[in-house]
Amino acid sequence: MKYSKEEVMQYVVEEDVKFIRLAFCDVFGKQKNISITPEELPRAFEYGIAFDASAIKGFGDETHSDLFLRPEPDTLTWLPWRPEHGKVVRMFCSITYADGRPFACDTRALLKKAVQDAEAAGLTFYFGAEQEFYLFNLDEKNMPTKTPYDNAGYMDIAPEDKGENVRREICLTLEQMGIRTESSHHEEGPGQNEIDFRYTEALAAADNVMTFQTVVKTVARRNGLCADFSPKPLDNAPGNGFHINCSVQPDTSSELLCRMIAGVLDKVIPSTLFFNPSADSYVRLGQMKAPLYVSWSAENRSQLIRVPAAAGEYRRAELRSPDPTANPYIAFALMIWAGIYGIENCIDLPKPLDINLYKAGADTLSTLKKIPSSLDSARCAAADDAFIKKHIPAEILDIYCE
Repeated sequence: MKYSKEEVMQYVVEEDVKFIRLAFCDVFGKQKNISITPEELPRAFEYGIAFDASAIKGFGDETHSDLFLRPEPDTLTWLPWRPEHGKVVRMFCSITYADGRPFACDTRALLKKAVQDAEAAGLTFYFGAEQEFYLFNLDEKNMPTKTPYDNAGYMDIAPEDKGENVRREICLTLEQMGIRTESSHHEEGPGQNEIDFRYTEALAAADNVMTFQTVVKTVARRNGLCADFSPKPLDNAPGNGFHINCSVQPDTSSELLCRMIAGVLDKVIPSTLFFNPSADSYVRLGQMKAPLYVSWSAENRSQLIRVPAAAGEYRRAELRSPDPTANPYIAFALMIWAGIYGIENCIDLPKPLDINLYKAGADTLSTLKKIPSSLDSARCAAADDAFIKKHIPAEILDIYCE
């Protein structure tokens, strides 16, 4: 349900809400929040709530440190793991200066801009997220270890799969928050799990990713475990992927989908910095179903983009290179802009590469472009690229490129 400001204030009174969390994220997608009491809610809606931006990397220094959080009422949700009496709710916020001007490093606003550009072109993009994570045991001091919670494999069941009850609790918690999951299962790595979302429009999908990671980490701790979303938690096991499923409407003949894929392939090399923003991201790529070459195919999990077997509204493209350290607002925005580029310029989709790239010979691989294989090379690819400079504010690009 989407609330108005008046409905939010009514909800707070009727549902015995004691704290409102105003949530946002830094440029790398790390979620932050500040809690206010119900008495401060009218002021938050009218003027915003000030916070010290100098304490957040990339948000400014001590000379210009005041920024304001302005809650968006249609993102209201309650936090089911908090007390039922004296509830805690959360709203995502836009970030502005004191005079109301948008803050350049507000990545949620960046995705809003991409959505507006798509609407101006008569297009709507939908996203579904698949995020993998490991469950590790805690030590005697409740600190995370690298000891997996189980040694189960892909789609194993209990008792080998010890994460079954944890995943169930995560899915039920998300359902209470209005987020619909499609499936959940044990992944290939020991203690590795995956939960997939039903597709939705871009901004809601990115908000759901932010909520998902919070819920997973919270539920894991409630069960005496640590949830790890890093790209490569264990050296000799699969890394964690953030597979992004994307479709575009209206698309009655799949022509737009093909051109969208062509646009994403065309812009993926300079965009990789934002899909894979950490040094460990590049340890994952190129092995164990994590792609390294610019290619696509139907159903083929060795490719950068695959088109899963599906029909009608479920037909989509899956970008397989990102990992969960990516900021979903930036990642989705870049995919939208790349998709618009491919559609408006009628870019032809290259021929599919229907081979297993992990078993391909050097002659075949030498003919293919590669996405960056290190953080430094990804920074170089992004730093002077016209597409990136057109769409990513200089303030954000400077932070990613250091």
